[in-house]
Amino acid sequence: MTRSSTTPSIRFYEALMPIIFLVLILSFNVLVVFGDEATSGPNQFALLLAGAVAAIIGFRHNISYETMLQKVTKNIESTSGAILILLFVGALTGTWLISGIIPTMVYYGLKLLNPTVFLASSLIITALVSLIIGSSWSTTATVGIALIGIGKALGFPPPMVAGAVISGAYFGDKMSPLSDTTNLASAVAGVDLYRHVRYMMYTTIPTISIALIIFIILGLSHTGNDIHNTRALLADIKTSFFIHPALLIVPATVIFLIIKKTPPLVALLAGVLLGGLAALFFQKNLLLNLLEPNQPYYTGAYKNIMKAVVWDFNIKTANPILNELFSSGGMKGMLSTIWLIISAMFFGGIMEAIGALKKISETLLAKFKGTFGLFASTDLSCIVFNATASDQYLAIVVPGKMYKQAFDDAGLAPENLSRTLEDAGTVTSVLVPWNTGGAYNAKVLGVPTESYLIYAVFNWLSPVMTLIFAYFKIKIKRRENDELKKII
Repeated sequence: MTRSSTTPSIRFYEALMPIIFLVLILSFNVLVVFGDEATSGPNQFALLLAGAVAAIIGFRHNISYETMLQKVTKNIESTSGAILILLFVGALTGTWLISGIIPTMVYYGLKLLNPTVFLASSLIITALVSLIIGSSWSTTATVGIALIGIGKALGFPPPMVAGAVISGAYFGDKMSPLSDTTNLASAVAGVDLYRHVRYMMYTTIPTISIALIIFIILGLSHTGNDIHNTRALLADIKTSFFIHPALLIVPATVIFLIIKKTPPLVALLAGVLLGGLAALFFQKNLLLNLLEPNQPYYTGAYKNIMKAVVWDFNIKTANPILNELFSSGGMKGMLSTIWLIISAMFFGGIMEAIGALKKISETLLAKFKGTFGLFASTDLSCIVFNATASDQYLAIVVPGKMYKQAFDDAGLAPENLSRTLEDAGTVTSVLVPWNTGGAYNAKVLGVPTESYLIYAVFNWLSPVMTLIFAYFKIKIKRRENDELKKII
């Protein structure tokens, strides 16, 4: 019998089986066997196995192998930009290390940022940068990396700093008219972009305010390095690198290019090349120290800059804190994350092909009744898509399309839908280790997703806040000219 290529109506328990299997094996990998090393291969294979479980269910419903493979291929193709960005970020980190750009940012950050307000300052700085450039990923890959370094030097736990960086970066990304997710959510819901941004302020401002208060409290309770340790770190940095404000021109140039809407790959490549040139101009002593015996300077300099771009690279100093800080995995260090993303796209593609994601969303919508139920089912659907489809864009587009008519039928203005898509879809992607957002930020910041998750206050509080507003019927706007009673 020829298998059908159409999506079947599978049962709800069948749609959940691959997810339950995935959660169990991932939990076993992380909590029992491998710990932080789970993302170096075991979790990737777990995603492939969960995809195989979903494929078996698909075969039982006469979904062809070709149909499932087409969905997987389409999913992987959609992440090609993210994969290339990851490679360029790995290269960028390497050249910014050997050129002294990251050490310079850390040096001046240690001198300027008070430890007591460091976490709150990190949130505000990343929020402003992300709001200006419209990209959380670019923010974490530039100022985020420097803030992680400064935080380590000040004695803050890296997951805590990563939580502040991510909270700020995703606030800016969510609220910026330049952000791709902001434009996508408004387009899917059919609402004017600036109306969408204004309406998001009702839930977003209270959420970021709570996050800021929490990081202020955490900063006040900080008991890390004292002023003497900080002075020692500053001295050791200057011993190992030539520190000069001119080096900050390179990250400023990259940020300027992004503001001017230069394609991210072009901006990052410019940052890599400028970083390499800065190494030649500013770090001659460092490059001389890295030369092999009887090796010509320019040959050795080229070799070491290239090593920083593509391989594991570290600068040895007299301080163990700086030895850990001044290390980079280059492009090679990003390969396990790329592997994770491809495996996640395999799982998400199979789940979409067999109709599992659609079934879960339809079931959620049927289970929840009334206005609150509509918001709750949309909220949960976005989170489920982030955890299964492993891509924040799908977590916005698919629930947006599925629930648009339901919001219209309920007499609700489209900005209710667009706001919920951002509150639950955009910001929770970074909380899932195998989602492109979670995998990317974990690798760039050097902190496992499960470690920074609790500190990413803005990200996990946002979907809760939208439910609170829906439950108490706060700022739930009806369609204009709708005859139904307006909810205050």
